[in-house]
Amino acid sequence: MTKPVNTPMNTPANPPKDCQLCPRLADYRDENARKNPDWFNGAVPCFGADDAKLLIVGLAPGVTGANRTGRPFTGDWAGDLLYATLAKYGFSNDRYDKHAEDGLTLLACMITNAVRCVPPQNKPVGAEITMCRQFLKARLGANEKLQAVVCLGRIAHESVLRALDVRPKDAPFPHGARHLLGDINLYDSYHCSRYNTNTGRLTVEMFEAVFEAVRKDLI
Repeated sequence: MTKPVNTPMNTPANPPKDCQLCPRLADYRDENARKNPDWFNGAVPCFGADDAKLLIVGLAPGVTGANRTGRPFTGDWAGDLLYATLAKYGFSNDRYDKHAEDGLTLLACMITNAVRCVPPQNKPVGAEITMCRQFLKARLGANEKLQAVVCLGRIAHESVLRALDVRPKDAPFPHGARHLLGDINLYDSYHCSRYNTNTGRLTVEMFEAVFEAVRKDLI
């Protein structure tokens, strides 16, 4: 299996909740905590089983989604579409109810983000994406049964490639692309954001087609 390179053995797959590596993100997190002290307001950990065959990589937590609930894609529109699709193709127990105590379980699947802390305007800068990649590398390296990665958006796509020491020009991003990287199949999709679905850039049918392909390819 293709493995991440140059990752220190002691690098965790999840940063500490109060991670301070990116000052701008830490300041924004603190700002949200002052306004909403009952929210999670931290670096959001991965969700799913460590022996997952499928890893889904998004961009970053949404301010009223994962930053509020503490679970990736939970509590916002993107999660509504993602979790409904995972249930349809057998990757969850279909218990999603927009909060982290809803009883949802993922099946052979894990979800994470390229950047683990919520960024202002949902736009991380390059240095923040690069800094957080160490945790993505560690996550990819820890999933010993990993067969497939679904990247939601170009930023997730390019961060995964760099974590696997693959040049972006060797595996370009269009929606619906599939790239074989060693023993890992990488699938690309436009991000399942409300903006993309409202504008028609991404339809439910387009999104489901990606996961239908994953389901057929998984051993």
